[in-house]
Amino acid sequence: MTVGPRDSSRTPRYAGFATFALLPRLDEVERADIAVVGVPFDSGVSYRPGARFGPSHVRESSRLLRPYNQVADVSPFAELQVADAGDIAVNPFSIDEAVRQIEARADELTADGTRLLTIGGDHTIALPLLRSVAKKHGPVAVVHFDAHLDTWDTYFDAPVTHGTPFRRASEEGLIDLTASLHVGIRGPLYGREDLADDERLGFAIIGSHEVERAGLAAALERMHARLGDRPVYVSVDIDVLDPAHAPGTGTPEAGGLTSREMLEFLRALRQHRIVGADVVEVAPAYDHAQLTGVAASHVAYELITSMVPLG
Repeated sequence: MTVGPRDSSRTPRYAGFATFALLPRLDEVERADIAVVGVPFDSGVSYRPGARFGPSHVRESSRLLRPYNQVADVSPFAELQVADAGDIAVNPFSIDEAVRQIEARADELTADGTRLLTIGGDHTIALPLLRSVAKKHGPVAVVHFDAHLDTWDTYFDAPVTHGTPFRRASEEGLIDLTASLHVGIRGPLYGREDLADDERLGFAIIGSHEVERAGLAAALERMHARLGDRPVYVSVDIDVLDPAHAPGTGTPEAGGLTSREMLEFLRALRQHRIVGADVVEVAPAYDHAQLTGVAASHVAYELITSMVPLG
């Protein structure tokens, strides 16, 4: 029997500790099928800092989430034991050490088969999380929702930043080069070579303009065809959403997905086998009325729902 969220008829949702969706802490359950863990780290950012405060902001914004998902017709917290594992405390002054700490803690949390839903933090954290996942599943199909490719080589000669995790992951053999893709890419690039590099590294692209022009159904069909039957890791940079829906992020770009489109993408992923996921780049200092926090909490909720097996 699973332990579900705190009873909001006894304790108001706005009171008490803010675990994700008012779920039990990991130390309050025997084991978890899914652990929600925060990584308050933003030393890899190239523009606006502040994503280190993302995990606490998303947890606060998740207080209103309820246990029944009406679109999927499933109660994810009843089907799977989901618990909040707190934060991974990492070195804010050394990216290399922080990356090692994230990987080590991810290994510990998933040693018994638990899957992780990680709340960042900046996108640097996707690299150690993929290293951990690949140890158990081999190269995975990565579906990466973002305004940016994040396959650049270096920034100021630094090889591991929030703009480079998927290049490093490809070079290290962590991703399936035939089944990975970006969704929501938009905005100016440095040059055409960015796209050529990205394709060589194993990614296809569904740009946000393609969702607008061809429609959501066509984009979903392309996503399914690309992912096939591979194990899937989902990485969501909240700046995939238009700044109208998610202003609280470090590198906003105009012309992004709507919240409604984003949630439909995630719901469609339930037919695939998701082995891990992250939601990153929520920077609450730039948020307004919890717009970004609420969007990110619903993204996390739909990811958890899509980790519930069909049938």
